[in-house]
Order: sequence, then C-alpha cells, then structure tokens
Amino acid sequence: MAKQRITKAVIPAGGLGTRFLPATKAMAKEIIPILDKPSIQFIVEEALASGIEEILIITGRNKRSVEDHFDANFDLEENLISKHKDKLLKLVQDTSLLNIQFKRQHYPNGLGDGVYQAKSFVGDEPFLLLLGDDIMVNEEGEAPLSKQMIDFYETQLTDGDVLIAGAKVSPEEASAYGIMTTSENGHDGIYTIEKLEEKPQHETEEKLAACGRYILTPEIFDAIEATKENEFSGEIELTDAIHHLNNGSNLKAFDYKGEWYEVGEPLGMLKASIQFALRHEETADGFHDYLKNTIIPSLKD
Repeated sequence: MAKQRITKAVIPAGGLGTRFLPATKAMAKEIIPILDKPSIQFIVEEALASGIEEILIITGRNKRSVEDHFDANFDLEENLISKHKDKLLKLVQDTSLLNIQFKRQHYPNGLGDGVYQAKSFVGDEPFLLLLGDDIMVNEEGEAPLSKQMIDFYETQLTDGDVLIAGAKVSPEEASAYGIMTTSENGHDGIYTIEKLEEKPQHETEEKLAACGRYILTPEIFDAIEATKENEFSGEIELTDAIHHLNNGSNLKAFDYKGEWYEVGEPLGMLKASIQFALRHEETADGFHDYLKNTIIPSLKD
C-alpha cells in the first residue's frame, strides 16, 4: 500500500506571549511584524510552498487578530481598489480565502497539549507541524525546509517514522531546547535519534536542537495522553511525548543547514527583522547605509 501523502499542517499559536509584554496585552504575539509581515504569515507561506492543502492554527485567548489577518477585509479592499493601489491590494488578498481552520487551546498547558487539539483535524494521516516561533530561511532557489522534509519522508521513510528538524547548538545553549542525541552513522543529513530530552541541564558538547519543524503520525496523540507534566516547565511538553514513541529506530533527525530565526523572544525577533530589512527591496539600501555609517561606527567608540 502506498504511503499516505502529507497534505495537512498544524501551527500551534496559543501561547500567552509574555516575553513581549506589554505589546501582547492586546494583540497576538504572532501578529507582531518582522518588517512588514506578521511572523505567522511566514509560517503559513512555508506550509503552502511545501504543498500543504489544509492548515489548522491552534489559537488561544486574545488571538482573534490571527484569525482576522487571514480573513477578507472588504472595506480595505474597496478602498485600495478605488485608489488603484493594485500592488497593495494583492498583498491584502494573498492572505485571504486560504484553506485555514482555527481551534482554541483553552488553557496554556504546553506545546504537547496544544498539538493535542489537532487530533480530530489530523485523523489517521501523518502531518506537518510548524512552530510559529521559528522562521527558516534557505538559499534562493532552494526548497523550504518543510518541503525538503516532506519529500524525504514520503520517499525514504517508513510508516510510523517521525522526522524532526534539528540545528546545531552549543552546550551553553542546550538547556533552552529539546535536544536530540543521534547516532553517528547518518546519511544525507539524516540521523537516528537515540535520545530526545527537553531542556537538559548539563550538556557538555554540541548537539542538535529541535528547531520547530516536525513530521508526526497520529500515534503522537496517544503519547501526549500518556505524558505527565514536565518537572521543569510544569507543562505537557511535545518533546516528552515524542520520547514515548521511540522504539530505537523510528525517530529521525533532519540536520538543517539554513538560517534559523527564533522570533518567540525579543532578541530573536530583532535579529530576524534586521536580516529581512537588509533584503527587502524598499529598505535594503537605506538600512545598509544606516548600519554602515551610523550604527557600526558608534559601536567602535
């Protein structure tokens, strides 16, 4: 029997966004823009560019702005049409009428609990999970990370396998991530995961950190049900649930070599904004000159 295609994606966006207070007191963290585009739009665009046909965004309280962003705005569109602002009109319409559903995570009980809300949406199919705090940028002309993972899963892995994107982090950084200890005998950047641990406290060597892209199977939902609250975070952690699925060979790590921006905290958001500003056609030249002639010289004083 042919392996099921991956056509569904889940994007958890139910967190409280406390690291961005006071901005997130009245707006969703995922709507904070990176230059001129909300961070969650980058995630949705990656899913669509990877062949995904249906998307479920898991939201929470005070996340109505996420739903509104992907809804049509008749008054705005009529205004742009009347003023013949066709380029701006296309930007607005490109985020509307997409095949996106929304479901609330009623309590902020961790990523594992957030993913569990997708159980009925996923059904019996493997699915792509994209975390909204992680933005991936590849070389021009290279397929998005999610597309690379889907292609590998559908052609190289077997039913029941789990594929997790990882990026190398230093021992000092390891305590902030889900860390994968992998076999040394990898092929084409794919490694078997021997151990998966949430925020280990005493790493001594460089490791692969889960960086926000997963291909999971429906078995993850039973694993989440069997997972207890993490002793450090007090929440249901996805990493702990995936650990329950490990049979010694079915967890695979995809060694990601592109750029990884963690926009779930202010410094990461700022770094991403700077990089995108240096690439945007309307800001690249002016911002480059500003950094070169004003900011960088002042840092040398």
